[in-house]
Amino acid sequence: MSTINSQDDEDAFKILIATDIHLGYLEKDPVRGNDTFVTFNEILDHAQKNEVDFILLGGDLFHDNKPSRKTVHSCLESLRKYCMGDRPVQFEILSDQAVNFHYSKFPWVNYQDRNLNIAIPIFSIHGNHDDPTGADALCALDILSCAGLLNHFGRSTSVEKIDISPILLRKGRTKIALYGLGAIPDERLYRMFVNKQVTMLRPKEDEDSWFNLFVIHQNRSKHGATNYIPEQFLDDFIHLVVWGHEHECKIAPSQNEQQCFFVSQPGSSVVTSLSPGEAVKKHIGLLHVKGKTMKMQKIALETVRTFYMEDVVLADHRDLFNPDNPKVTQAIQAFCMEKVESMLDNAERERLGNPRQPEKPLIRLRVDYAGGFEPFSVHRFSQKYMDRVANPKDIIYFFRHREQKEKNDNDLNFGKLVSRPASEGMTLRVEDLVKQYFQTAEKKVQLSLLTERGMGEAVQEFVDKEEKDAIEELVKFQLEKTQRFLKERRTDAEEEKIDEEVRKFRESRKKNTEEEDEEVREAMTRARALRSEDAVLIAASSDEELMDTGMKGTGDSDDGLPATSSRGRGSARGRGRGARGQNSTTRGSSRRGRGSTSQESATSSRTYKPVSVPAKNMSIMDGRPSICVCLVMKCLSCLYFYQSNSAVRDSFGSNEIE
Repeated sequence: MSTINSQDDEDAFKILIATDIHLGYLEKDPVRGNDTFVTFNEILDHAQKNEVDFILLGGDLFHDNKPSRKTVHSCLESLRKYCMGDRPVQFEILSDQAVNFHYSKFPWVNYQDRNLNIAIPIFSIHGNHDDPTGADALCALDILSCAGLLNHFGRSTSVEKIDISPILLRKGRTKIALYGLGAIPDERLYRMFVNKQVTMLRPKEDEDSWFNLFVIHQNRSKHGATNYIPEQFLDDFIHLVVWGHEHECKIAPSQNEQQCFFVSQPGSSVVTSLSPGEAVKKHIGLLHVKGKTMKMQKIALETVRTFYMEDVVLADHRDLFNPDNPKVTQAIQAFCMEKVESMLDNAERERLGNPRQPEKPLIRLRVDYAGGFEPFSVHRFSQKYMDRVANPKDIIYFFRHREQKEKNDNDLNFGKLVSRPASEGMTLRVEDLVKQYFQTAEKKVQLSLLTERGMGEAVQEFVDKEEKDAIEELVKFQLEKTQRFLKERRTDAEEEKIDEEVRKFRESRKKNTEEEDEEVREAMTRARALRSEDAVLIAASSDEELMDTGMKGTGDSDDGLPATSSRGRGSARGRGRGARGQNSTTRGSSRRGRGSTSQESATSSRTYKPVSVPAKNMSIMDGRPSICVCLVMKCLSCLYFYQSNSAVRDSFGSNEIE
């Protein structure tokens, strides 16, 4: 890697590199709640003191897809404090900004807005935590972009072909082509690379005179056959790749021998899981670029909470512990206390002296108790360190090491995967668990109409994006499509023939992955549209309830009012034992709203709404009820999985996923 002699040269770019800041992580924790905000301020402070040209973020600025008001407010406060000012921006943009920011209502870089005074521009792609969702495909970064505090780029709106158009920057005689690609499901992006559906566009003039910088947010390490992006998939004309999503700090650029470009992995700026990769010291980078040469300067983060981790194998200490000794448990506990005290001493010595650095460290001792040993009470052990560590409840983690045996990938113990603590750094992929569950389940609960891939995507939307209608709409959508298929085939109303046709249809859909992806996208779009519709109904019903309350407040009697299904205060709820009100027959006319009228229930009720298929396609149900009954019964195994496995949903909801 080339070096730069004069870092303050007027032709040299200075770029602050950071990724995976995860604002809002554990914000409700009384000890660790402010960690992400403190470190974010430190990152911006480094940018201001080093007078960088701009900040480049590699995704996951926010930890939650829908960050809280506190998190958004703290982020806006920091950006206004550090990024706005009178210092002039020293570089210009040469590319067509209407192409670079085509999805924005303000398709230009923020520092060129005459209504704003930006001193340090920020360019950021989205990650898998803060990716666009909902009917309008918006994310938290779009809010910051609309406010003029950040430039969101690298967003792809097509699922068939991705054209990555660079933002062309020039400072003096140095020109940078900045490429970005926000987070996309790894398996989908892997397939698109294989099918040559990803193209990185190059400048038309003097394409060899540009320094090509690419920022990406995907799995770099291999989690499965196609659940990552190999470096060799990327074009060899790139000079430097900034790789987000991976939390282990490997910020020093390493060269890919095959493609000859360099890869820098900044890692996260906050510990989000008690895993070995998170124990590596956290850094951000100050990238200097002049011409086509570069230099990466590491900057240690001083406000990150210290984290120490150690593994202990009890079987390796036979001289200290005898499993047959009745007091062996007390001996093991004393041994673990010594280890924890040693780590606490190391953490105290490693403190950097920054007054903003949290005092209580994170401590993790993993104890392998294989060989006939028994674990002691972790809860009782943790009581001794309540005031000394930031994670007293999970200081100790007991596990038993097992020899790795060659086995089929399908031999997956679903229950163990779900119950394994997320703090061990395991990345749980919801769709994979759903697929493995149905493939290894008993025959009576296996899917015979729906597809595992579709259900996996729907459950993932439900878990990650809180799309509560995703599973229901996926079931409806695939049911409708099967109904249309059976009608076109003119299938007789005999269960055996129906089963055979459904099986053939399902197998054909599984082979056509692109068509199945389109089905899932359509179903998710319908779910998001229904959620938006619900929000409108809730707002309307709330207004009606307020009006109704106001009328009653004037002393008017409601005896003469027409019967409604309002559930506002003072009205009949229409529910319960006997006839508690004359409106009992209209109870439930709005699934989530409160107070929709009887007239609304006839048009907007989702509880009793029939499957929304064109009337000409519904004739299959006329005179052939057995077909409909058979299809509905085949959906029950899927719904049983979703409705009965509350522990699975709770486990997914609480896991820390990269």
